Amino acid sequence: MACALAAGGAAAQDYPSRPIRLVVAFSAGGTTDYVARLLADKVKSELGQSVVVENKPGANGAIGADFVSKAAPDGYTLFFSTAGALAINPSMRSDLPYDPVKGFTPIVPTARNTVLFAVNSGLGLASAQDMIAYAKQKPGALTVAITGVGAISHLAVEMLQSAAGIKLQTVPYRGAGPAIADLIGGQVNAMSAEVPVLMPQIKAGKAKVLAISAQNRSDVMPEVPTFAELGYPDVVADNWSGVLAPPGTSPAIVARLNAAFNAVVRDPEVRRKLADNSVSTIGGTPADLTALIEGETARWRKVVAETGIKAER
Repeated sequence: MACALAAGGAAAQDYPSRPIRLVVAFSAGGTTDYVARLLADKVKSELGQSVVVENKPGANGAIGADFVSKAAPDGYTLFFSTAGALAINPSMRSDLPYDPVKGFTPIVPTARNTVLFAVNSGLGLASAQDMIAYAKQKPGALTVAITGVGAISHLAVEMLQSAAGIKLQTVPYRGAGPAIADLIGGQVNAMSAEVPVLMPQIKAGKAKVLAISAQNRSDVMPEVPTFAELGYPDVVADNWSGVLAPPGTSPAIVARLNAAFNAVVRDPEVRRKLADNSVSTIGGTPADLTALIEGETARWRKVVAETGIKAER
């Protein structure tokens, strides 16, 4: 036993000695992928090794989560998770192939961002009030792209429908890219997505943002109202991200990774780039990430129960 402990300590001391894989459970081009790649690029200088992002999309993060939860606990396979895999899926599926609590070793909370509601610029809706009035006049006529069943973008739409007493037709996509293309092309009328996903289209005038699902207005779009201030205080959908490792990862490796990622989220350049996309950094301890997951799990369990969302099979 003493020999095994000594060997484990030596391995942790030499860590990392080769590139690290950072699994993102969503397709390239979305907010999660953008944040993960930015942090991965910067953290390599802290760790002395490359951190390579690997996309494993599907099932609202479940495919990527399952892959990491079963990986070797050597610190070379990490999970860049959002609320979906750890705080929402447990309320939507009883057949998860991983344990959202016991299946991971938390490392650090990294970033937080919110969801916006935008429409095709040619639709002629000038405000969220116009959109809600239109939806009341023509229930189910307004099609809204979401980036997956059970995603934050989907829950935001469900909360809005419940709060405003309207009926929208949600259209699920496997990732942000195809959804954006159909929004701009007019195949769908609107889209619910995290702010960075639609910023280029909004700036180019191809999409018009009507409101954001946050407690406070965005520093990037201060002219855009929140649903809360429009009279729907429960329509708040903030997403967050964090880094986790497989269960059984040594405390020494966790401490090394925690210090490295905390240094990156405090970096002024990183904070500026994320702030430009209405994403804020978090940082903290493994215990902070655990507390975040526990709190969000309770919150989204209530929303899922009230809206009756069912997972895709």
